[in-house]
This record gives sequence, C-alpha cells and structure tokens, in this order.
Amino acid sequence: MQIEDVFTAVAIGFEALGAGAIVAGFAIAVVLGVRSLRRGESGRKAFAVVRNALGSAILLGLEILVAADLIRTITSKPSIESALVLGLIVLIRTVLSISIQIEIEGVVPWRRALLRSGGSMLADAIDRDRQASGQHTEDSSK
Repeated sequence: MQIEDVFTAVAIGFEALGAGAIVAGFAIAVVLGVRSLRRGESGRKAFAVVRNALGSAILLGLEILVAADLIRTITSKPSIESALVLGLIVLIRTVLSISIQIEIEGVVPWRRALLRSGGSMLADAIDRDRQASGQHTEDSSK
C-alpha cells in the first residue's frame, strides 16, 4: 500500500464524516424543533430552532468537506488543473458558508465579535435547548 492510498482513504473518511455531520445535524435539528414545540413554544420559534441548528450542521459539514478536498488535492499528483479545481471548490463552499452564517446570525461574519464554527453554533443550539427544558421543568413545578 502506497502513501497516496492511505491519504485517499483518509480523505474518503473525512468526506464520510462531513456527510455524517450534516445528516446527524439534521436529526438533531428535528429533535430540537420537536422539543421546542413540546415546551409550548410557537411554531415560528420551533422553525427558527430547526433552521439555526440545521444551518449550523451544514456549516460544520462544509468545513469538514473542505478539509477532505485539501487532503485529496495536496496528496495527489500536483497539477494546475487540480489546484484550480480545489480553489473553485473552496470558493463555492466558502460562499455557501458565509451565506448560511449570515442567514443564521443576521450579520456578516467579519462583523461578529467572536469567530465561531458550525460545530460551536450547533453546540450552542443544544445548550439553549437544555436551558429551555430546565426552565420549563422549574416553571411547571411552581
């Protein structure tokens, strides 16, 4: 087995991980939306929860997929064509990421005080859900 075969397998692993992050994020988004509705929150709030969580998962998946593309390009036989293809892929995914971040946060990424990744945004969505569930439990016990 050559080193190129190893890195090809690693790149495929990253691609699977990126796709898995998007699929898992979709499942998490649906669960968070359902939990929001069960807490008695409005449909609009539940939709916002699903939209933000799913957008965050897509961001995370795109970041992982860019890493897979970088590994695949760096470890293959270098050529102008492969570099241009990588540049185009990264450009498209970057534009998608920025668009999704603007949709989720309502502000362009470079105007945010803290830089955050899709993974941290998804974790924040889960934390907000836990806090809301805890507040709901405390409120109902009064």
